[in-house]
Amino acid sequence: MKRTFLPATCVALVTALSPSAQEPLTLVRSIDLPRVEGRIDHLSIDAAGRRLFVAALGNNTVEVLDLKSGSHVKSVPGFHEPQGIAIVADAKLVAVANGQGEGLQLLNADDYRPGRMIQLGDDSDNVRYDASAKRVYVGFGSGALAAIDPVSTKVMAEAKLAGHPESFQLERSGSRIFVNVPTADHIAVVDRSSMKVIATWPVKTAKANFPMALDEANHRIFIGCRRPAKALVFDTTTGKEISSFEIVGDTDDVFYDAARKRLYVSGGEGYVDVIQDQGSDRFSRISHMATASGARTSLFVMDQNRLYLAVPHRGSQKAEIRVFEAR
Repeated sequence: MKRTFLPATCVALVTALSPSAQEPLTLVRSIDLPRVEGRIDHLSIDAAGRRLFVAALGNNTVEVLDLKSGSHVKSVPGFHEPQGIAIVADAKLVAVANGQGEGLQLLNADDYRPGRMIQLGDDSDNVRYDASAKRVYVGFGSGALAAIDPVSTKVMAEAKLAGHPESFQLERSGSRIFVNVPTADHIAVVDRSSMKVIATWPVKTAKANFPMALDEANHRIFIGCRRPAKALVFDTTTGKEISSFEIVGDTDDVFYDAARKRLYVSGGEGYVDVIQDQGSDRFSRISHMATASGARTSLFVMDQNRLYLAVPHRGSQKAEIRVFEAR
């Protein structure tokens, strides 16, 4: 039997194009963001309606995508540097934080009509919704975290912080909120019942702690730092740093995948890092996947095994959302 051998260059090409069972993230599709310019900030998902809401900060719009058809549905104008965004599913609202302007804008999730504007002041940023307490939390200004009733639109309480809050995470089994405060070089711990800072944990081995992920089952938080580009792991019982590892530069989002024991870190340097948790607070980078310059915000949805990556328009690169399957 005659054997035919492929040239080495062909073998290399076939290998590069063939999906590997070992790849932790696989591109499923890309969804265009037509006429969207500038920086793209955070994303939020309407799981029941299978829609993705995108805070297009530089475009002053919120973009709505249909995840079932993989299509762009609507561009909602009228914002002033939208940054954070959260779905308030039980009230059929979308909460959007304006970086410039008056504060938190509510949208009707069905027809996208603007609702009440909740006065907070400039630099309203990250938004989270606590469905059990029916409270929206918003970081804003030079140092505050607001608790808002989305139905009455009343600001129920404010926690004063030592600087502008970046990413924060809500503890489900307790009442704590963990808040990155990069200008103060610490993590603030806020009690939700009193809306008071009950502890501050110094961030000593890196600076510019922006994104954060919570692994509540193992009593850890992961914070992404930009100077230098590394992630720090803190024990939420003691408040002490217990591990660290290098990550992509200019990170703005990090997520912990409890099912696969992995972290996904997106960075504006143009990569997504996949970090494997090897146990005993040891971590290894198993993928440094090239994406696009400026693609630093993302959203991991555990129930879907999907990572959504926001890619801005730069040069020949069009604005889009890239959808990856976690494997």
